[in-house]
Amino acid sequence: MAHLTPELLAVLRCPTTGSSLVQEGDELVATGRTATGERLRYPIEDGIPVLLPQAALAADASDSTPDGPADNA
Repeated sequence: MAHLTPELLAVLRCPTTGSSLVQEGDELVATGRTATGERLRYPIEDGIPVLLPQAALAADASDSTPDGPADNA
């Protein structure tokens, strides 16, 4: 597990909400919520936070789900 310094965490912000981030394991979790009420989490890969909005996952979701219903037609 990569451990980010308190000095780095003090300056990092969620690119979507602008809120501060806290480290939980190998992820950074936004302290603020999106307009839909989700807390976003960002991966830390090889010790580097990946703070790209497209890399964010909802911190409140227990599992990843498909984007939509399967089309069996």
